[in-house]
Amino acid sequence: MDKTVIILIATIMITACNTKKEEASLTTFDHLSVKYPVTSEDSTKEDYFGQIVADPFRWLEDDMSEATGKWVKSQNEVTYDYLNKIPFRKAIKDRYTELYNYEKYSAPFKEGDYTYYFKNSGLQNQSVLFREKKGGGPEMFLDPNTFSKDGTTSLAGMSFSKDGSMLAFNISEGGSDWQKVIVMDAVNKKSLQDTLDIKFSGASWLGNDGFYYATYAKKGGSVLSGLTDNHKIYYHKIGTPQSEDVMIYGSDTKPTRYMGAYVSENQKWLFISTANETYGGAVYAKDLTNPNSKVTPIVDNMSNSHYVIDVDDQYFYLVTDLDAPNSKVVRAPIANPTSSNWEVIVPEKQEALSASTGGGYLFCTYLKDAVTKVVQHEMGGKIVRDIQLPGPGSAYGFGGKKADVDLYYTYTSYTNPATIYNYDMKSGKSTIFKASQVKFNPEEYESKQVFYKSKDGTKIPMIITHKKGIKLDGKNPCMLYGYGGFGVSLTPYFSTSNIILLENGGVYAVPNLRGGGEYGKKWHDQGIQMKKQNVFDDFRAAADFLVENGYTSRDLLAISGGSNGGLLVGACMTQDPKMCKVALPAVGVLDMLRYHKFTAGAGWAYDYGTSEQSKEMFDYLKAYSPLHNIKKDAYPATMVTTADHDDRVVPAHSFKFAAELQKNHQGDNPVLIRIETNAGHGAGKSTEQTINEEADVWSFMFYNIGLKPKYLVN
Repeated sequence: MDKTVIILIATIMITACNTKKEEASLTTFDHLSVKYPVTSEDSTKEDYFGQIVADPFRWLEDDMSEATGKWVKSQNEVTYDYLNKIPFRKAIKDRYTELYNYEKYSAPFKEGDYTYYFKNSGLQNQSVLFREKKGGGPEMFLDPNTFSKDGTTSLAGMSFSKDGSMLAFNISEGGSDWQKVIVMDAVNKKSLQDTLDIKFSGASWLGNDGFYYATYAKKGGSVLSGLTDNHKIYYHKIGTPQSEDVMIYGSDTKPTRYMGAYVSENQKWLFISTANETYGGAVYAKDLTNPNSKVTPIVDNMSNSHYVIDVDDQYFYLVTDLDAPNSKVVRAPIANPTSSNWEVIVPEKQEALSASTGGGYLFCTYLKDAVTKVVQHEMGGKIVRDIQLPGPGSAYGFGGKKADVDLYYTYTSYTNPATIYNYDMKSGKSTIFKASQVKFNPEEYESKQVFYKSKDGTKIPMIITHKKGIKLDGKNPCMLYGYGGFGVSLTPYFSTSNIILLENGGVYAVPNLRGGGEYGKKWHDQGIQMKKQNVFDDFRAAADFLVENGYTSRDLLAISGGSNGGLLVGACMTQDPKMCKVALPAVGVLDMLRYHKFTAGAGWAYDYGTSEQSKEMFDYLKAYSPLHNIKKDAYPATMVTTADHDDRVVPAHSFKFAAELQKNHQGDNPVLIRIETNAGHGAGKSTEQTINEEADVWSFMFYNIGLKPKYLVN
């Protein structure tokens, strides 16, 4: 063979080999210039305890106005013009689409003669509900993809009657918290005429003739109207209009912000939970065997958290943190359920507790440094066994009906895709029911937990995930994600989206900040109101740890969080603009002086306090409120994300923050806002919306830290 031909063949082979082994690399991309829309300002000001605070972009709070609509359109034009110029945006979207395209199942559940489960064939916008009879094949029962043409109307909840013959299901249009309840004959799969408007509630059936639910007095249009401060419990009789529903509990003179109604499995009791804030609340009961019975308190202490998990002929079973910050399980005599008569059946431990029942057993789920541990008990409290989980991670689903002999739970971690297990309650044996088909090899990656010190010396846990064998040389891209609020615990979970970062040599880090629930109520309370700065200090200390220990550098670090986590990102980037290279505040609470004026925002006062509470509280809030702490400075590359239908953390927070940021930002980093249309606070997004948003987030981050993904070979 001619030598030239041999060299040519060798060159082709080497090139092909190198292409196959193409890895992500760091580079310097061209600067993409951005011309921001001019956002008009007005003279709006407000007096807080003698201090005048300007609010020049308050007009953006009116989400129904033509002016706000034009502003949204102009901002999106700028943002998508920028994103469209990122050379690998389509490649990332294609890769994420490929990763997302696998069959997904939910854990099964039993109703009447059927076993139900959700299935998504891969890229369906919404998962489809199937059912099977014993010995029969699968039958499609309810397809949410038929609810709307664009897939943005989602199934948001459902409740079957005890015998499984009737169904009431919630639908959310565009992700709104205002939902419709539709009633269905589950045997014949026929929808009835009953349709109700509700918010923050589902249905709880009494027999097959009707159900209890909660809703507010009026729906409201703009976020400035229909403030949700008067929840009430109603009973709906099938075949009648909602206007004829009977109010069971509630008051116009003493309004309660949040209520819930739940009929016991034995159909003898209606339990009602009431709260004015996102923490704490009372529990009441109504004897459904006596038509003339009144709603009476089981525990009317609104300063602690309590919830009923079961009832038998003698006792109510509750989980409470009264005199037990990590919670305990008690049983209260039905004849006199006041707290002085409670019997502790599972005492408080060092780990935070939640509990559920099924098959005549009590299941206690604990968090040990944010990792799940589950203990099975007899209903009297005696331990049956510690349930052996597949590994350190998160497990959920330990609950069911009294007659069940087995249950299904889901296990996941940062490196293990969600796997559904069948658990035999008598033997304690777990077997795999459905393994995930996502194209990911856990053996190539590792997660490890570290502990670092925050500013005040408090030890904070953090789980760090990355490819095995990475060098701690400060040259690894890193996403630092946090929340830190409302007693919410961030436990290990697998995200298909995070594969995009991990397979490109990135590091994913999640600290368990104060304000969360990982260590019970005391941990939560260390990050609220006048202690909220602890949360931001914890997050900034996590960034310091990652940089100081070689996981990443400031120029390769992105910070991310949503909702209360959006507040976290907004506060940290305004307190320390040099903390990171990229900031991604999503659907954030960013105006801390007015958050309680919108929809259900006033209910968050336990965590935040309010600007009207006292001068001291006003001063504290203003000192960290992201909107009010933007100054002339060079900020990280920022992409604020929100949605036009978000009626929980209203988009005005993000609109005003983005306008103020664009006004004051100095430097070349882009500061953009991406506004999803026909979407809400997060839940219920279509697959298409999810893929597009995640691809845009990773593209924005990669471009601004100079990470050339391995899919881009030129």
